[in-house]
Amino acid sequence: MTEEPNDLDEEIDLVASVGPLDAVVETLRDILHRSGALRVAVVVDLPDGAPAALVDVGRLAPVEVRMGDRIMHLPHAIELEAEALSGAIELRQLPPFDVEPETGQVTGTLGGMDMLADAMRDLAALLGGRSVAIAVYQTTTPKIDLTVTARTGEPVLVTLGDHEWELPDR
Repeated sequence: MTEEPNDLDEEIDLVASVGPLDAVVETLRDILHRSGALRVAVVVDLPDGAPAALVDVGRLAPVEVRMGDRIMHLPHAIELEAEALSGAIELRQLPPFDVEPETGQVTGTLGGMDMLADAMRDLAALLGGRSVAIAVYQTTTPKIDLTVTARTGEPVLVTLGDHEWELPDR
């Protein structure tokens, strides 16, 4: 009897660089560490009609880069010959937000949600095109994370568990 291939059987290449995406990896690690996020990921809109790349950086986890059918992992702390592009993005670590997933109520540091939304907007704009920036933050509610998603020209989305809201324009 043969087993059907599944996602667990995907081949993963362990690499020391992802070439032109090294600066994106450095940028996401910088944002992850400065903001205290659990995870920061981007879908990078690549030029010349190339398929988009997914770069995903989590706490104490390998960096994952997906380009087409190829999956690459880099050690989280590997030194790359690239600089983070995120120096101008304002971020600082905040205490976890209190959230009510059913109503969308988020309570925390004054201006904190705006800072996180602006950071994801700025990151998406920095990467250009139709790139998407996503950051996941811990809340005080067990098993409910706060996810902030942005794409240039679109409203910022906030997700709490299975519920999603658009942030109003300011």
